[in-house]
Amino acid sequence: MLFDTHVHLNVEQFEEDREEVMKRAKEAGVEYMVIVGFDRETIPKAIEIAEQNDTIYAAVGWHPVDAIDMTDEDLNWIEELSSHPKVVALGEMGLDYHWDKSPHDVQKEVFRKQISLAKKVDMPIIIHNREATEDIVEILEEENAKEIGGIMHCFNSTPELAQRCLDINFHISLGGIVTFKNAREPKEVAKMVPLDRLLIETDCPFLAPHPYRGKRNEPAYVKLVAEKIAELKALSYDEIATITTKNAKEFFRIED
Repeated sequence: MLFDTHVHLNVEQFEEDREEVMKRAKEAGVEYMVIVGFDRETIPKAIEIAEQNDTIYAAVGWHPVDAIDMTDEDLNWIEELSSHPKVVALGEMGLDYHWDKSPHDVQKEVFRKQISLAKKVDMPIIIHNREATEDIVEILEEENAKEIGGIMHCFNSTPELAQRCLDINFHISLGGIVTFKNAREPKEVAKMVPLDRLLIETDCPFLAPHPYRGKRNEPAYVKLVAEKIAELKALSYDEIATITTKNAKEFFRIED
């Protein structure tokens, strides 16, 4: 049994064949998923899909790329949705310095607001990070995000920064990048992350693992991530599948 902790089945890339994609995931052993909503369009869709499937859940948050578009009404809306029975986390939130749509200071302000909201409603957070790891960890430390904990989604930085995240009560989630031949640091991180803080994901439709790199990613491929981590940690695939599923269910407070 596998738990894909970060999917975007709520985006247009899956509009044509979502049911088939979900069926393939089931056949690959993917029992649980969290669909992440990140703007006005994808948040309601994430909840809608979660409502229709017993073992699919939703996270709701505001993506840093679109931070400049977020209003107080949007933040209030996210707060209201946090009490929905299928919503298990707030996010994705964070910083993205790759794209320049939203100024860095605006991103930081929206990020801090969402952390404060998560503390208010007592929910863990899911962190989006692109080329901003130092600033993200600094904000998490300053805002005492340790209180609620969270996931460093699709972690792609150094073992040293991974340790700083672990020190503030965060889980490390690894995706398809760990399977890339030239991905030295994610492989080192996979080896050093304690088993009780390890999660796996696809971030589909993005970042498909080898040998599907460059193609549309889907939840079934999280099995390839689990297999690579098992190899790196010198454990069996079944052990990694069992451990990461248990970790995710505990993190998201999911009880069968």
